[in-house]
Amino acid sequence: MTSLDPNFLDIPAKSLIIIDPAVDNYKKQNGNNLEITLEDIANTETGTTASKAQKLPKVPPKELLAPPGNFNPTLLLFLASVGTLVLSNCGYWLWQWPDWVCFCVNTIALHCAGTVIHDACHQSAHRDRIINAMLGHGSALMLGFVFPVFTRVHLQHHAHVNHPKDDPDHYVSTGGPLWLIAFRFLYHEVFFFQRRLWRKYELLEWFISRLIVVGIFYIAIQYHFFMYLLNFWVVPSGIVGLILGFFFDYLPHRPFRERDRWKNARVYPSPILNILILGQNYHLIHHLWTCIPWYKYQSTYYLMKPLLDEKGCYQTSGLLQKKDFLEFIYDMFVGIRFHHQTTNNKDELLLIQNPKSKI
Repeated sequence: MTSLDPNFLDIPAKSLIIIDPAVDNYKKQNGNNLEITLEDIANTETGTTASKAQKLPKVPPKELLAPPGNFNPTLLLFLASVGTLVLSNCGYWLWQWPDWVCFCVNTIALHCAGTVIHDACHQSAHRDRIINAMLGHGSALMLGFVFPVFTRVHLQHHAHVNHPKDDPDHYVSTGGPLWLIAFRFLYHEVFFFQRRLWRKYELLEWFISRLIVVGIFYIAIQYHFFMYLLNFWVVPSGIVGLILGFFFDYLPHRPFRERDRWKNARVYPSPILNILILGQNYHLIHHLWTCIPWYKYQSTYYLMKPLLDEKGCYQTSGLLQKKDFLEFIYDMFVGIRFHHQTTNNKDELLLIQNPKSKI
């Protein structure tokens, strides 16, 4: 009866009488007066719809967005990486551990360091800026990176996701065969100097970082452990580069055409992958809210999933579909893409400038 048009019976809206058992609740709240106006009904229905809309969160809670302090998981992950490398070196030189054990341990330690530098460049490794910088520089040194180069270039990636010229990771993912993706990370340094991205003392930081790496190689040559350095640092770094390139760059952003902030990355939920690649299978969560640390990606995903469903976000890897699988095979051996995007990604740029923005 609530959809009855009073004009049909030429009854004024203010005197419409509803005779329906469903009004019992209304009677209890409003006495025995059964006179209900169409405005009351419309307001009730509108309020119910608005209430449902309000239940859908548009942004994660503040406790997920705030940078962590104290001995948080990222700090512990960094300390574990350093401790593991020290243990591995002692095992090789002092305790005669098998080579394959040292190699695997070093690879795992460097893999963990990749997550630390990533969070540090977003100021989400630690709320103390000095500790955050120490985590960033330390993890960068372990990987042979330079922290300000990684930071500035990575923020350009966030500001221009999937742009063929302005997104440096677009070339990393689409500039050749996927199995060579680790070598294309060297392009980050070229991009850093081409775009003159440094600020304040970051050129000095770059010089010191590179001087340390050169010094390590010089000492290795002088004291005859260059092959150890090559086999147990450079090669594991290359393997980690392949892992990072595939799970951080290639898989989340394929097919590299979307510029919309809700669709320029994807998630592929898996509790196992969440452990193995430290949450990077929820990469879209990171792009939407960059200040969330890696160990909160999964919980944020399930909290915000209704919103992601509403926005039509990609929530599978897509590799099991025939067309996407064939593209993946092509990327493995050729990988060069020629498409160009023309749409602007203003929302993503706004999010970089204000990570807590409710876009």
